[in-house]
Amino acid sequence: MTRLTVAAVDLGAESGRVAAAAFDGTRIDLDVRHRFVNSPIESDGRPRWNVDALWADIAHGLSELGADEIVASVGVDSWGIDYGLYAAGSLLESPVTYRDSHRIDEFQRAVARFGADRIYSATGVQLIEINSLFGLLSDAHDRPELLASADLLLMMPDVFHHRLSGSRVTEFSSASTTGLFDLASGSWAADLLDDLGVPTHFLPDVAVAGTDVGPVTGDLAVAGLSGTRVILPAAHDTASAVLAIPHAAADTLFISSGTWSLVGVVLDEPIVSARARLTNLTNEGGYGGTVRFLRNVIGLWVLQECRRQWQREGIEIDYETLVRLASIEPELRSIVNLNAVEFLAPGDMPARIREFCQRHGQPVPETMGQVARVIIDSLALGYRLTKDDIESVTGVPITSVAVVGGGGQNALLQQATASATGLPVVCWAKEATALGNAAVQLHTLGELDSVEQIWDVVAASTQVQSFEPRDPGRWNSAAAQLRALEDAELRRRGLGESDQAVPAHQETGA
Repeated sequence: MTRLTVAAVDLGAESGRVAAAAFDGTRIDLDVRHRFVNSPIESDGRPRWNVDALWADIAHGLSELGADEIVASVGVDSWGIDYGLYAAGSLLESPVTYRDSHRIDEFQRAVARFGADRIYSATGVQLIEINSLFGLLSDAHDRPELLASADLLLMMPDVFHHRLSGSRVTEFSSASTTGLFDLASGSWAADLLDDLGVPTHFLPDVAVAGTDVGPVTGDLAVAGLSGTRVILPAAHDTASAVLAIPHAAADTLFISSGTWSLVGVVLDEPIVSARARLTNLTNEGGYGGTVRFLRNVIGLWVLQECRRQWQREGIEIDYETLVRLASIEPELRSIVNLNAVEFLAPGDMPARIREFCQRHGQPVPETMGQVARVIIDSLALGYRLTKDDIESVTGVPITSVAVVGGGGQNALLQQATASATGLPVVCWAKEATALGNAAVQLHTLGELDSVEQIWDVVAASTQVQSFEPRDPGRWNSAAAQLRALEDAELRRRGLGESDQAVPAHQETGA
């Protein structure tokens, strides 16, 4: 078979990449042609994504790829939640990032006024301050003229699909992350948004992954890109990454490990129940109409912020050194609830971790290695609690853990995850998101016949690494300690008790 090349553009909160995915009929060979930094900017007192800089890097990578070979198609995936607002085809402003503190205020107002059950039952999405819903509520409260002038909202991957082809739709998996979309009905949660006072006139049509939205247009439509199609992948990066886990199902705990950790299982139907809400689990769209039933866990963000703080203090240290220093420290010396609200915003994370430990009567970590060890152990225990909660809602025992993404290279974290969960851990591709992105494009182009064939190709394209649990007894005790810390945090945020019964028609799944 002649090799066929598609381009997978994968945008993360810290960096992005343009990868050439060459398919020979058996395996996909990924070649990252261009890596670049994603650096938010500050404007009008809000952190924003630098769309022009991101586009310049995407265009650069695609142009270099197109100069070398013919590219059959291109698709973009990114983090969820954030959106761009348009009028007459132009962005009204640089999109505000989910780290904007205004969302925290709107979250608190909305939960206090309408109750967590009301919001959750309408969407099935985990209540967390970063959701798009609370960004739009902030806009409606502080800048109503912005929403009034907008005629289109696009999620971040589709901001770039729009630049590539003029597309005006948003992809299903990306829409499902917002807190604006009812996964059970497959439509925007208009009744909830009306109640909350959020305009809906700019909400776009939602398209499934695999939709061909037209050819590349404009300055990029030259050389090897002149006939390139723009195909929507599973545009939320986790949805693409999970597609690159062969045979992921209700008995496999997936962990998409990066700045955030997305921890969950793959189901056929959403579960929107009181128990799901009380355990703070979310329903998000996957490829082929599947549901990723999961929790957003803070992930390696806290360690990344620690490194940035140490850099501000004049200490240059890479992640490999941090992990090595952490590995010589005793495990489970202290435990931190990384999902506590104080760890959401940028800042002096080492100081916040020390303050948390002191407040809760635990040994205070002093060195960089001790701080890193606390983060790694606490993150692994967070995965354990998520596993337990998912099992309690689905009723399906989880028998293994599958890890994808850059965090899979952190062997200390993966060993801690195996020990904390008491389950074998298999680490799949670091670039699983780009693999899943490319696989959807190949499916649409007719090169792959089914999801099962996608899994076969992914398995042939990936070298795996495995970890077995050690000393589970100590980790069981530590998990109980973290559970108490998390329960206290949920009560503090108004999410610990059901404030009203979920209507019967909203009860789906387990």
